[in-house]
Amino acid sequence: MTDTLSWLAEPESIAFGGYSVVLARGLDPAELVARIAAEAVPRCTARPLGPYTGEDLIEEHELDLASGTEDLALRHGQVGDLAYAVAYGYWQGELGIPATVSRGGAEVYHVEYEEENGKPVPPNFSASWDGRPLCSFNLHLDSSWGFDGVDGDPETAAAVTADLAAAGLPDPEREKRDVHRTCLELLGRRFGLALPRAAVLDGELPAVLLEAA
Repeated sequence: MTDTLSWLAEPESIAFGGYSVVLARGLDPAELVARIAAEAVPRCTARPLGPYTGEDLIEEHELDLASGTEDLALRHGQVGDLAYAVAYGYWQGELGIPATVSRGGAEVYHVEYEEENGKPVPPNFSASWDGRPLCSFNLHLDSSWGFDGVDGDPETAAAVTADLAAAGLPDPEREKRDVHRTCLELLGRRFGLALPRAAVLDGELPAVLLEAA
């Protein structure tokens, strides 16, 4: 059975420091990674490394957030009709995903959480389609970080808002991790999103190192 996105809400679900995952429909994994390298991280190239587990990739290439390095790597794969890319290393503040990554009729979704940011920063979701922003919001639904409803295309924003309301959200009394998990579940159903937990955590996936061009 294919996993939903909800497991990303667990503490250190992928690696220390949080998670950054890009999913795309209408692109294969290689094209998704190429677009991320060229557009989301300007003037970078993607150097293939071969298959790695996440743990081995972090260890061999010293992609430890705590080390202060600015190295950035991606592991990528396919689940159903979705390509996905998972970031490792110092992606915080470095891996924005512009709407142009979805040009040419693709759908691109980005979920990220800077879990160790002391501010703290809430988890965030953004979606784009055919080169244009579709919707975005923070997954703690936290007004202190500017949540004032779902932003984006009015029809899409209204549909997501209705999903949240049906789940009793926003609710300032609910524990933030529960809100985070519920939002991921709703987004998975709304947009048909999934991420295979076993493959990401324990399997070997093709990896690339992003290097300055």
